[in-house]
Amino acid sequence: MTDPTPPVTTEDGAAVLDDVEKFHRRFNVFPSEAAYTAVVLWDAHTHLLDTFESTPRIAFLSPEPGSGKTRALEIIDTLTPRSMFTTDVSPAALFRSVSDPDARPTVLFDEVDATFGPKAGGNEDLRGLINSGHRRSGVVHRCVGDGSTQTVQAFPVYAALAMGGLGDLPDTIMSRSIIIRMRRRAPNEKVEPFRERTTAPEGHALRKRLATWADSVRGTLQDSLPEMPDGVTDRPADVWEPLLAVADAAGGHWPERARAACVQLVTAAKANDKGSVGIRLLSDLREIFDGAERMLSAELLGRLAELDDAPWADLDGKPITARALARMLGDYVTADNDPIKPRNIKTGSKSSAKGYYASDLADAWLRYCRPLSPQGSATAATAATAQVRALFPVADRPEVANTDPLPATPAAAAP
Repeated sequence: MTDPTPPVTTEDGAAVLDDVEKFHRRFNVFPSEAAYTAVVLWDAHTHLLDTFESTPRIAFLSPEPGSGKTRALEIIDTLTPRSMFTTDVSPAALFRSVSDPDARPTVLFDEVDATFGPKAGGNEDLRGLINSGHRRSGVVHRCVGDGSTQTVQAFPVYAALAMGGLGDLPDTIMSRSIIIRMRRRAPNEKVEPFRERTTAPEGHALRKRLATWADSVRGTLQDSLPEMPDGVTDRPADVWEPLLAVADAAGGHWPERARAACVQLVTAAKANDKGSVGIRLLSDLREIFDGAERMLSAELLGRLAELDDAPWADLDGKPITARALARMLGDYVTADNDPIKPRNIKTGSKSSAKGYYASDLADAWLRYCRPLSPQGSATAATAATAQVRALFPVADRPEVANTDPLPATPAAAAP
């Protein structure tokens, strides 16, 4: 008698991921081994979205066209479930596409610079939806019903998203993304031609294998907490947690490769992070002060405008002004939680001018700027010590055993 129960099909996770990587390498030239690792793990994680608390966005970005971004998305298109390839999508269309958990697509958004680039509008609704969809708990609220019977209803927007575009994306999207910096192929870098009628079926066969393997490990990945590499915390840890969990489930060489890729790409993202204009201003001011106690606004403006690769000489079409400087710094606060403001600084026996004190900026430097290099100058080390002294009460200071008095903070002159 024939057993009507079909045999259980299993897949070796590491072998499947190896084959997915080989498929990518036939058509894509990525900038590093870490990029191949990240993309393959991202492909796999799209088959396991409901086992994770969040889904990282993956962004293929380049300074010039013709760098392989679209081809990367085309290959991902063949490997991920219910893929939705688009170059232009409205918030309403994206919302309606992802709000049904049973038919949720993998969104592949090409030419995203046309939506979020410098020549595009703000598109805040779309950006908010993309950011909300990063979390499994992400929802958008919409009114449903007619007239006076309308009610507010929450709709889920959790979905995987890959993007390709020129330049950079808004900071809030970048911080939720794995960034792959694409570049044009060198003459010695060869790829196979992409032909949808022949290439897509090969990708679909791999997609089926990924889905089969995903089903076999889905239960073990529920609420998994993979070990993070040293130094990967906060938002980068949220971004990489699903990919490391996939690598651990696949086994073989993938757990080690995944953590090496995580460290490399997180480090590269931090190095390329230009931060907000405000953080750039704070960082440049810290460099200009270089241990000085106070500086006049006029001197700071001149020094800012002289900095290479800085926006201050051409901020909105003109050099930064004292008013713009005061407005931007006023968004940050001192250690006493007061807005940073210019103060009167004596320039002679009977004259004064507006300027800033390092003690007022120290808290913002400590909280928003990258730590000073251990190889920094002695003046930088002195400035860092002054920051610690300004921020901690005497009893809580690490150097409490040293009882030398703190240098007096200059009192603000009457406005």
